Amino acid sequence: MRKFVVTIALALSSFSSFSQLVSLNNDEIKKLKTQIKNDIETKKLYLGTEKSALNYLSGQPNPIDTIRTEGLLQGNPKKETTRLALADMNKMFALALQYRITGDQKYLNKCVEFLGAWAKINKPNGDPIDDTNLDKAIEAYDLIKKDIPAADKKQIELWLTETALAEINSKRMKTGRATAINNWNAHRLKEVGEIGYTLNNQDFIRWAIDNLKSHININLYPDGTSLDFKERDAMHYHIYDLEPLLKLCIMIDRANGPNFYTYESPKGSSIKKSVEWLIPYINGEKQHEEYVNTTVKFDRDRARNNEPGFAPGTMFKPSLALPVLRLSLYFDPAQNDLLKNVSGNSGNWQKVLDELKHKR
Repeated sequence: MRKFVVTIALALSSFSSFSQLVSLNNDEIKKLKTQIKNDIETKKLYLGTEKSALNYLSGQPNPIDTIRTEGLLQGNPKKETTRLALADMNKMFALALQYRITGDQKYLNKCVEFLGAWAKINKPNGDPIDDTNLDKAIEAYDLIKKDIPAADKKQIELWLTETALAEINSKRMKTGRATAINNWNAHRLKEVGEIGYTLNNQDFIRWAIDNLKSHININLYPDGTSLDFKERDAMHYHIYDLEPLLKLCIMIDRANGPNFYTYESPKGSSIKKSVEWLIPYINGEKQHEEYVNTTVKFDRDRARNNEPGFAPGTMFKPSLALPVLRLSLYFDPAQNDLLKNVSGNSGNWQKVLDELKHKR
């Protein structure tokens, strides 16, 4: 694949738009405020996140220089250190959202403190399985970017730019490497795309869209299966591939771009077909034993490490598909009944936020 060459200065020069496509926009924030005021269930859910945001005001950021989750087993000290540090992601998002809901400057200041600490310390290494954990930080920045002081804004945008460029120019993108076409690439495209839309970087956006087309053609099959399912023999990885693709498709659609949910590749594959292929396994018509024929050593290592869900023969649990169902509702509201059946129609704050984007 052609190396993506762009200087940091050139990349930064395109960051001029304040439109929120990754997070909630102004109209959606207004709707959320009204819903909190008028809907009892939403109010209950909001009180929980309000309490958390208030507690985060007295906390301190815990950034790490390198995120390390990919390829590490549970119990690995590097993975545990990362797990503890990544608690900051949800804190940033909660603080940013609370600022947008209340307008209280103290939440903005604390969110900027967290984002700035990570921007100063964290160094991207071009590993999308590690970088995919930055979603909530990017969403937080997208929520508050128009109100951030110039010096903080520059530092945070430089960090995000470096993260996207590290992904685009990563050795893991080289032709012939599995990580250039499997679930790694799905997360890479999502990460570059959301940074592109957050920073209004048209080069990043074009790169994500161009490579999304080729990913759908190479990674997904006309029968609805995927390369990741074939290699891992696990719905877990089919879902892990689809979730970032759906997130990227939603961003593209919110920017009035093409509908990549229904887009069909030259060989006839599509994200829609790959979501629909899951449905019989979610509603119980079909069952699947996970990892029985996996070709990946790491899957067997996790099984030997007694990590839940990775033992060969473990039955697929429909609840694992909830992220895909929630995201696919944006394009296909008909999945709502199935989502209710699987989730038990239980209240969920993230579901409230997702549905605000669906109401178009």
